[in-house]
Amino acid sequence: MVLAKAQITYSPAFTLVPTYECFNRCGYCNFRVSPQSDQWLTLERARHLLEKLQKGRVTEILILSGEVYPESKRRSPLINLIKELCVLALELGFIPHTNAGPLSWDEMKLLGSVNGSMGLMLEQMRGDLAVHRRAPSKNPELRLQQLDWAGQLRIPFTTGLLLGIGESAADWVESLQAIAAMHQKWGHIQEVILQPHSPGKNQVYEGLGFDPQRLPEVIRLARRILPTAIAIQIPPNLVPDPNWLLNCIEAGARDLGGIVPKDEVNPDYHHLELPKLDSLLAENGWQLTPRLAVYPQYKSWISPAIQSVINHLEIS
Repeated sequence: MVLAKAQITYSPAFTLVPTYECFNRCGYCNFRVSPQSDQWLTLERARHLLEKLQKGRVTEILILSGEVYPESKRRSPLINLIKELCVLALELGFIPHTNAGPLSWDEMKLLGSVNGSMGLMLEQMRGDLAVHRRAPSKNPELRLQQLDWAGQLRIPFTTGLLLGIGESAADWVESLQAIAAMHQKWGHIQEVILQPHSPGKNQVYEGLGFDPQRLPEVIRLARRILPTAIAIQIPPNLVPDPNWLLNCIEAGARDLGGIVPKDEVNPDYHHLELPKLDSLLAENGWQLTPRLAVYPQYKSWISPAIQSVINHLEIS
């Protein structure tokens, strides 16, 4: 009998996309469509999708949205739609987690009240990357401000680095140190994602992507810099070689993020079937364990309505 070394967590999740339209044009993006060329998700369609999930394993609804210009008359309707999707998810017994790009203070406060947790990738603390030349909301100072506001508003938060987009190893250090400083200030960061850029069919960036064999190196670096309370997360569908996935775990990764039917950001990379992933880890002494979108230490931060959903999920 092999004794489990430790738990490797994941979130049984499903993604709702309010809109794919986005005013950014990141060179590596395989998600966006041009502004005003997309039909937004309706509440009726969302309800239809979510009601089919109620008797399954899903506990987290990831609400992942493209971005409408902050000055646009369509911005407020999008934020209201996202809020209504969160309320619907809660009504049906799920925990919403929203990532909708940088928000104003009032938008973050509004959405924070109906989300178990929220997220925004820092990506890199470097403002001159060619892939972000046409992506104004990828300004690193703007994104760092979002982490600061989330801490002030006591919103459990996920952030992370995107690797292989033209940055250097020194940039990894600077970015991780910035995240660590924000957590030391507010104590609100649940997990940091280390996401290797993986080329997709729709990107214009000609980079080859990040070599997954270097990922353990970045994980060890992150584990040295980040407070121990922050979990290091890796997307298993972007580390296709099982041996390198295990190497990432040995290096210190302890969370695999949301295991979803479709990775909307990386649609060309599919998750390994959960039983196969479970078997792979178990054969090597690791226990794959589902978790909720809110880590236990943050339960007291959130509203009674969200706590009620969590209590039901914990005992069901």
